[in-house]
Amino acid sequence: MIEQPDDSRVKHDGSKNDVNAIGNRKVGSRGLGDWYSLDTEVRMGKEYAQQVEASSKLVQDPVITEYVNRIGQNLVRNSDAQVPFTIKVVDSDEVNAFALPGGFFYVNSGLILAADEEAELAGVMAHEIAHVAARHATRQMTRAQWANIGTIPLIFVGGGIGYAIRSAAGLGLPLTFLSFSRGFESEADYLGLQYMYKAGYDPNAFVQFFEKLQAREKKKPGTLAKAFSTHPPTPDRIAHSQDEIARILPARQQYIITTSEFDEVKARLASIENRRRVVDDKASNKPSLRRTAQTTDKNGSPDSSSGDDRPTLHRRDDSN
Repeated sequence: MIEQPDDSRVKHDGSKNDVNAIGNRKVGSRGLGDWYSLDTEVRMGKEYAQQVEASSKLVQDPVITEYVNRIGQNLVRNSDAQVPFTIKVVDSDEVNAFALPGGFFYVNSGLILAADEEAELAGVMAHEIAHVAARHATRQMTRAQWANIGTIPLIFVGGGIGYAIRSAAGLGLPLTFLSFSRGFESEADYLGLQYMYKAGYDPNAFVQFFEKLQAREKKKPGTLAKAFSTHPPTPDRIAHSQDEIARILPARQQYIITTSEFDEVKARLASIENRRRVVDDKASNKPSLRRTAQTTDKNGSPDSSSGDDRPTLHRRDDSN
């Protein structure tokens, strides 16, 4: 039997610690720290979303885009967000995601391929949704008004100003850019864990995804986005997330870990990405090698014991 947390530690006061009040909390309410109305935020986000889409290649496959949008919209419904979300997939190998003010949200294909389970993908998306729900962009723009900040994309992996400027330039956004404060990143972690939990996902998957990425980078440096290699998740950030899970998220007997649909969408995306690389290689006049799927026996005849008759092993989903 799963041990329930001490009820005295779980607050039901409508604050950002009260998971039961999600959607009715004043997480992103406008105050002295935010000069921008929601309408202004959405209008500004829409303008820069057009720039992003004009300078980026989007994944157009309807199966993939519908699935990612559905995962995201479910998280939005279980969040404190006050704006509708537009969620699209960017054709990029970098393990990353970013959101613009007003709910314009982009998930890199590299992030989907790096996730091993649906809950890991949901955790990253919940973090981004938390940035928008808490209105971190307009709050930070208000703080930095003296510097005439034009926009602040909310990038999941964070990163330094140098990396951010290069990313913003590549997306056609203004070069003026500030990375989010530690406080805002911590709040996005804090709220994101609550949103994925409320949507039914195991919040531990968020921490596990960070740990997997760190292990991958240590094993083969340079395989991740620059922001991961230069600004990896700190041990205290992971520790704080684990503390939150134990302290304010009541344990459940069942969580959503992954689904067969996630595996199908990931395989579909991998196939599309591989075809794209083949086309790119041909366009650059590079030679391409193809391995024959058929072998021969000692007499030179086709060997019927090899080929497509090999069994395919599938990972069993024990979450259902």
